[in-house]
Amino acid sequence: MPTRGVPLLPLIAALALALPLSVVCGAAIGASGVGWGQAVSLLWAGVTGGTLTPDQVPAYTIVWELRLPRALLAAVVGAGLAAIGVAVQAMVRNALADPFVLGISSGAAVGANAVLIFGAFGALGVWALSTAAFVTALGAMALVYAIAHTSQGITPVRLVLTGTALYYGFSAITTFMVFAAEHGEAARSAMMWLLGSLGGASWSALPIAAGAVLAGLIHLGLSARRLNALAMGDETSAALGVDPERLRRELFVVCAAVTGAVVAVSGAIGFVGLMVPHAVRMLVGADHRRVLAVAPLAGAVLLIWVDILSRTVLAPTELPVGVLTAVIGVPCFVVLMRHRGYAFGGRS
Repeated sequence: MPTRGVPLLPLIAALALALPLSVVCGAAIGASGVGWGQAVSLLWAGVTGGTLTPDQVPAYTIVWELRLPRALLAAVVGAGLAAIGVAVQAMVRNALADPFVLGISSGAAVGANAVLIFGAFGALGVWALSTAAFVTALGAMALVYAIAHTSQGITPVRLVLTGTALYYGFSAITTFMVFAAEHGEAARSAMMWLLGSLGGASWSALPIAAGAVLAGLIHLGLSARRLNALAMGDETSAALGVDPERLRRELFVVCAAVTGAVVAVSGAIGFVGLMVPHAVRMLVGADHRRVLAVAPLAGAVLLIWVDILSRTVLAPTELPVGVLTAVIGVPCFVVLMRHRGYAFGGRS
């Protein structure tokens, strides 16, 4: 596997330093009028258990209960999308693949819209949206697997075609649900979710998403050598002692589970899983051991700052995060593709 000249350890160290600083910025920057210095002092009080004066409580609530979990969730979602993007591109050997190519996100959207528009799963209270989205995401995963699987196993082409077809099918269902909504505010909430939003972030939403992403990162890290083999083709991977069919099944389950968990709390945020893996490969090469060490950190930092922009560019109006990732991602991706000598998997 060819590599680029960017030293790996300094790059990881720089991103590891940028991540907590970005989280602090995410908690400190906003349109509520809480100053930077005040926000940092309130964060320190929350971490150390310091006392607050009565007039500090409203600002503390904004910083600690609203902004901080949102910044942390942005980091979790960004890391998950970037890592799963790496895995999906290796699994289907397609440079244009991203975490949503399997149709999981559009499946999750069906459940989320059922909650936002029709009040389904209402008995679950604050857990209704994430539960419904995750359940329908897993249902979409099972459907994609059942259709794509044949007696010869699962092939990359069948996965991509099945996922794409079901994506359009589920998208048609969600569009119908939006048009069938009786209340305009419900339709607006549904569209906001479909375009990606971290506005519903809370401390209760963090553990499940963080646990799913962490488990996925561990599995992918342990599978990095096998991913290198799989990216070379089924015949080559089999010659290297890697069962491509078994590995593809593993990756399918991991990618679907992590995507479902992430989409359940953030909606469909595009371009992170497509753009970040390509940018990282240009920096560190195509070796998945190196790519998977950098991509989650890069995705986490990127999405924190995109979320900050979504809250501040048109404040007090909040933009969908997915709109900004597309605005940033499209020109960046064009530049990457125009870069001389670049090809999927490394330098051409």
